Amino acid sequence: MQLSWERVELTKRHPLTISRGTIAGATSVIVSVEADGIVGRGEMAPSSVTGDTPESGEADLAGWQLQLETRHPLQRQLIEADIAAADGECGGSATRCAVDVALHDWAGQRAGLALWKLWGLDRDCIAPTSLTVGLNPPDVVRQVTTEILARTKARILKVKLGSPAGLDHDRDVFRAAVEAATAFGPITWRVDANGGWTVLSAQIMIPWLAEHGVEMVEQPLAKGDEDGLVALHHFSVLPIFVDESVSTARDIVWLADRVDGVNLKLMKTGGITEAIRLIHTARAHGLNVMIGCMGESSLSIAAGAHLAPLVDAIDLDSHLNLINDPFTGTQFVNGRVLPGDGPGLGITRRSQEHTS
Repeated sequence: MQLSWERVELTKRHPLTISRGTIAGATSVIVSVEADGIVGRGEMAPSSVTGDTPESGEADLAGWQLQLETRHPLQRQLIEADIAAADGECGGSATRCAVDVALHDWAGQRAGLALWKLWGLDRDCIAPTSLTVGLNPPDVVRQVTTEILARTKARILKVKLGSPAGLDHDRDVFRAAVEAATAFGPITWRVDANGGWTVLSAQIMIPWLAEHGVEMVEQPLAKGDEDGLVALHHFSVLPIFVDESVSTARDIVWLADRVDGVNLKLMKTGGITEAIRLIHTARAHGLNVMIGCMGESSLSIAAGAHLAPLVDAIDLDSHLNLINDPFTGTQFVNGRVLPGDGPGLGITRRSQEHTS
């Protein structure tokens, strides 16, 4: 097979602020694998969580290229071993994701089936997605919340908290979002602290959020403070999910006694192959599963959407916050992100005038 890649620039409609900083856009690397006249595509979305950058991704791909081009796209097990052998760290997980997703896209196209159909899944099982409101001053939160709900008619919002300014600011941010949403009817609320709280502040905030109608809290403590989750989870009145604390199926075993669920992201798992392992491992340990995203285009969102029938909660919204998404093919219907019927990922490239 032939392996190639290119960069694409993505710009957000609303810059996303979380406890660790603000992101207005990103440079993704689009990977293509070609064989037998079929081209499969995947995406590497850079982030501080995985450590992948456009430069590191391209360096990894260049290092794998000679060996991978001796393989056929159907040899996924051998390709996974090739990448592991080429680098003791197996390359960046987001870059491995791009290759893995491209191989699945290729296989689906070869079979002439959308991936969800190839896997025997039921698209009607896909839950509505949450849309994200960033950690901003309350007046900005009101504006963003209003714009998101007016444009998308979403029914679930996830508010970013964990402000360095403290818990009073967190409360003001959440109240602002709720006030702005009042005119749009009932909204389901989720909160993501992105590791911005201590055990003590989480113990204060979680009961307050429960009283204000929040259904779950994501990553209350920083990655590395998983021991603190033991006491927090025992007394929590809300389900606790982790995101940054979990990457692969191996992480599930030692987290299972201190959380209610995990947020898998393809950029963290290294692609669809490991994501499926993670889902089944989480199920075996009695955990709920959410599927989320980084700052991705519709290419990676589609990959997540094909897996969505297997999970409990959906947070696939990054493409809905782009003003120049290079790809099309997913559907947004009644608050649900749905994969298409086309073979593989079912994604096509937009014409240049629609992405600039």
